[in-house]
Amino acid sequence: MKEETKVDVEAFSFGDPEPVLDGHSMMDSLGIWLMDNGRYYSTPVSLLGLAKLLRANAYHGPILEFKTNMVMRGFNGNSLLTRREMKCAVMDYNVFANCYFQLVRNFYGEIIGVRHLQAVNMRRLKEAGRFGMLTTTGELVEFKADEVVHILNYDVSQKIYGQPGYLGAIQSMLLNEDATLFRRRYYKNGAHVGYIFYSTAAGLEEETRARIKKAIEQSKGIGNFKNMFLHIGGADKDAIQIKPVGDFSTKDDLEKIKNISRDDIIAAHRMPPALAAIIPENQTGSFGDIEKIDAVYQRNEIAPIREDLLEINQYLPKLAQVSFDTVDAPTL
Repeated sequence: MKEETKVDVEAFSFGDPEPVLDGHSMMDSLGIWLMDNGRYYSTPVSLLGLAKLLRANAYHGPILEFKTNMVMRGFNGNSLLTRREMKCAVMDYNVFANCYFQLVRNFYGEIIGVRHLQAVNMRRLKEAGRFGMLTTTGELVEFKADEVVHILNYDVSQKIYGQPGYLGAIQSMLLNEDATLFRRRYYKNGAHVGYIFYSTAAGLEEETRARIKKAIEQSKGIGNFKNMFLHIGGADKDAIQIKPVGDFSTKDDLEKIKNISRDDIIAAHRMPPALAAIIPENQTGSFGDIEKIDAVYQRNEIAPIREDLLEINQYLPKLAQVSFDTVDAPTL
């Protein structure tokens, strides 16, 4: 009598993605509170995380860079606020919905320069109108009262920091990245289990089994997609069976996932597909007149951003104020 072997069975399931309105959602832990013994306010979301998100997929980061270039088109700077400083501030505003300028004054209190301050490191101090910058060592460098100009996009949940409007598309941004990484690892690995090679042929010698095993192993790996010829004399027609486990090549949803997540991303940025460098699915079609699309985008998206940024003029001398040229648009 053979001793019966006890087999342990283990099962598990994946957790569902967390919805925003769930009582135990990740968003519940986000908020504004005083840090460092009450010296400055924390940000509602991780600014470093938003910065890293720029490299998550092929759409999010380039769209924000494109939008920055669109805003900067026609910028008229001066010796106080140069184009370089303004472009950095515009990028911060598009990414974080916050941008900061330092007003440099002389001995008499006159403004002699305007410097851009990196939004990712800036924090609002407990005192109204005062700001600080976190260094790489975690120290907080405080600025004087009224030394920093903070331009932010209004957030309905608090008034300390602005929040970008694309936060609702973060799941789609990460899904797009995950789909790409999964496909890349699949091809790089090349030794995935796509089927079970099942044989009931009698009389297979050890040497024959070794040759079959070697042939299967050599058909896998990077760049190895090969066919295999197998002959077993006298064997039944069902002696060799191929039992598929999962055919990635025929049941792949990569294209669908990439397209859906891409559409979510460009919708969150309110970017017309024609300006997002997306190729129409119907090769004979198009997205319309690119000049008219550009004109509508300039009027509805770019112009309001410029108006927000021109708030800096409230702090500059009248002769040193900056402006944007209005781009001539075709008749719609």
